[in-house]
Amino acid sequence: MAIYALTIFASAFLLFLVQPIMAKQILPWFGGSAAVWTTCLVFFQFLLLFGYAYADFTTRHLKPKRQAMLHAALLLVSLVSLPILADPSWKPVGFEEPGSRILGLLGATIGLPYFLLSTTGPLVQAWFARTSYDSHTVYRLFALSNFASLLALLAYPFVLEPWVSTVAQAKGWSVGYAVFAALCAAAAFYSTRNAPDVAAAPAATEAETNAPKPTAGDFALWLIFSAMGSFLLLTVTNHITHDVASVPFLWILPLTIYLVTFILCFEGRSWYRRYLFLGPLLVAVAAMAWALHGDISINNIKHAIALFCAGLFVACMFFHGELANMKPAPRYLTSFYLMVSLGGALGGFFVGFVAPRLFPTYYEFGLGLVVTLVLALYVVRRMPFFVPLLVVCAGGFTVYHVYHYMESLSKNALVMKRNFYGTLRVRDTGSGEDRVRRLMHGVIMHGEQYLSGRRRTEPTTYYGPGSGVGRAIKALQGRPLRVAVIGLGTGTLATYGRAGDVYRFYEINPAVIEVAQKDFSYLSDSKAKVETVLGDARLAMEREAPQGYDVIAIDAFSSDSIPVHLMTREAIAVYLKHLKPDGVIAFHVTNRFLQLAPVVQELADERKLATALVIDDAEESDFSRTDWVLVTRSPALLESTAIAKVAARIPTIPGLAVWTDDYNNLFRILK
Repeated sequence: MAIYALTIFASAFLLFLVQPIMAKQILPWFGGSAAVWTTCLVFFQFLLLFGYAYADFTTRHLKPKRQAMLHAALLLVSLVSLPILADPSWKPVGFEEPGSRILGLLGATIGLPYFLLSTTGPLVQAWFARTSYDSHTVYRLFALSNFASLLALLAYPFVLEPWVSTVAQAKGWSVGYAVFAALCAAAAFYSTRNAPDVAAAPAATEAETNAPKPTAGDFALWLIFSAMGSFLLLTVTNHITHDVASVPFLWILPLTIYLVTFILCFEGRSWYRRYLFLGPLLVAVAAMAWALHGDISINNIKHAIALFCAGLFVACMFFHGELANMKPAPRYLTSFYLMVSLGGALGGFFVGFVAPRLFPTYYEFGLGLVVTLVLALYVVRRMPFFVPLLVVCAGGFTVYHVYHYMESLSKNALVMKRNFYGTLRVRDTGSGEDRVRRLMHGVIMHGEQYLSGRRRTEPTTYYGPGSGVGRAIKALQGRPLRVAVIGLGTGTLATYGRAGDVYRFYEINPAVIEVAQKDFSYLSDSKAKVETVLGDARLAMEREAPQGYDVIAIDAFSSDSIPVHLMTREAIAVYLKHLKPDGVIAFHVTNRFLQLAPVVQELADERKLATALVIDDAEESDFSRTDWVLVTRSPALLESTAIAKVAARIPTIPGLAVWTDDYNNLFRILK
């Protein structure tokens, strides 16, 4: 059994390790959006499905020796794909649909190796089943596979990423894959030479032969329960990372919970008991629906994250526990895993691709809670009457709060838009002279504008006269200015524009440009010439001739989530190419969880540039508290009264290295 266990462990570890390695390589090309990770996850789920289909087909239709020879040949061919380094020719120009381009890039870079890794779990378990009489041990190998996946998931951010560059990660993974290919080929041929003597275990053989064949209903249930596990994983992840808090590494928690439930349910010791989990399931689903309606995520982040993660655990224990209870005899395990994989892929596909086109905002989470209780009602339909009645009561409570949650999302919304980059809502709030129009991305405000004619052109939120970028622009206004802004929002900085100035906004999300132009008037009211550039700012600036900017404002950060590729050695080289000798780069570094100012300081020190940290507490105004770091070749600019009198010292972080496209370490800068 050792050769099979080692092969499965290696394949599952590499299978999950490659996902963040590839995602990190391509994140800078697609704006650092969290949607890149979701798209990658959907790709990997579908390739896993194809791998399971291959395992099922070859196990049922090929003789053991032919199957081993075919698989060994594919493993050999897949080595041509190594090392797994993304080709720069896949970088977007700015107008492509990012989802399909990411899928094509991943297919060309990692397609065949990942496909073969995905076949390993069901294939090796089928090989083991041919050489063993122990049907329980076969499914324990599935738990081992999930344990290896969990180790890889935790090892990447905590062990690998902080110390190893991205290129080294890809090359190291490629070496590991070559070792796996040898192990897998050896296991394949070993299985053909060690088939058991049927006469040695007649009872086991007879039980296997007479095992009932799965029905169409069994296939449907395998599909539905696995799909709902994947569905809730992604909807909970989307909710807590978009609408609760953009905490670094928070996406790891739901995925860890998902894998742990698979391990517990298939480990073989019957951790799941329906009568123990049914009550907590009803409470957890109803509590999550209540929390959505009550917006506790805004008022208490810690409680919200704890609630939704606990609810995900209970729900996934229900889905995966019921799956484990329905698992067939080992002779049908490849079909079982095929349907489990298909369900996971369909659940991910709906959340990643269908829902953004079907719903204007995140309605799918609430719908998933309702479907969960429908499945619970199906499971308990033959239990004593009061049990289904409890499920119906919990369902009524859940439907009530989900309905009002959906209603609250659209209430008073002038605009609701959703695409690859997330959801946008425009709302009016306040009254009289203080009435404002706000642009929301999830629960994060991306700008606001006063609606009264007298105040329409006033700067707001993070861009007041006391902010770092406001002071930098004022200090240079003795001449016509060329200003670049990375991240459009509502276009608030255009209010500083004067006749003869040029303000050029770089924005990756086409919906943001549309909203800023149609629903806010900062761009049209500005006295400056205003230009917008669609696409990732850094990629666009790499292609452009030097623009001679006086100010470059880096403000593309979405709440506490940062596009790391805008704060690297390579990025600042691009900015300096476009900056006048006495110009200034203004980094917006306000963040609740990360110390970004020291990162900028390291970049500046390497280039021997002057810096100033401007902290605007905005205690006596309506503006938001902000931290900006100003970087310039001209120390004299920072010595001007408007900047020097408020400049603060940038703290140092021992051991902090210069960030590059190939290496960065978020753990080092956690507050």
